[in-house]
Amino acid sequence: MPELIGKKGRGKAIILGSGDRRPQVVEQADLLRPIIKQHFDIVVEDFDYDANLADCEADIAIVLGGDGSILRAAKQMGPRQIPVLGVNLGKLGFLADLQPEQLDPALQLIADGRYELIDHLMIRCQVYRDGKVIADDLGLNEVAVLGGPPFELQTIDLYVDGDLATTYSCDGLIISTPVGSTAHNLSAGGPILRKNLQAFVISPISPHTLTVRPVVDTADRIYEIVASKPNDSTCVVLDGQVMTRLTETERVRVCRADCVFQLIQIEGHYYYRTLREKLGWGGGISNPQTD
Repeated sequence: MPELIGKKGRGKAIILGSGDRRPQVVEQADLLRPIIKQHFDIVVEDFDYDANLADCEADIAIVLGGDGSILRAAKQMGPRQIPVLGVNLGKLGFLADLQPEQLDPALQLIADGRYELIDHLMIRCQVYRDGKVIADDLGLNEVAVLGGPPFELQTIDLYVDGDLATTYSCDGLIISTPVGSTAHNLSAGGPILRKNLQAFVISPISPHTLTVRPVVDTADRIYEIVASKPNDSTCVVLDGQVMTRLTETERVRVCRADCVFQLIQIEGHYYYRTLREKLGWGGGISNPQTD
């Protein structure tokens, strides 16, 4: 168990949010800042995601926005991840689980040590051309190989630990972390993985063969993707951001990152409760004859 935030004296916090995309984030920060200052000293505020956090000494990163804001925060922190508390100003909010009115009691629970710090697998994606790395970045959700116009079927080879696993004929291929399993992977028909599992899920998008299904495998393997017949728009996308366009000469390498994303879980905010509330799992079946 890591050293509890707040047990070392007054803690230090940074505030992050997508103010460049959502002006209401800055407005909400103005309202929440006095609450945060009651519990933590604010050392950095950044609403453009351009601050260098490499040497930032902080106990907690409070991210205002939705899950996309948390993805940007994880990318900004890079190899030196700071425990994150997400305040939901968006729609679903699987990671940004708190509502603004819940922040004050949540920060008090954190200061009292009544929380869990959950490690989440991060993903590293490298793109090789002629044996040289031309792109290298960290992600939290997924790596996807996607084809744009003219929207033809993609022929994608998947290698696992250097061995050819299969060749897909599909619209694209997703390799997702457990955190990302409720994102693009879920929309493509892939399974939901508990967020702290040490595994990846490989999901083809609209495969041409009906027997092709998503596969879950350990995160300790090396996954490589080759788009052997790409079109002019085929590219590799990491957490929704294009890394590079792909030709048949590039090789995409996906593996577990050395760092982990750390999410603060407050008492009363549990995994299945989040799924139930966010996905609308009502637990009952409607009977039209009695409704």
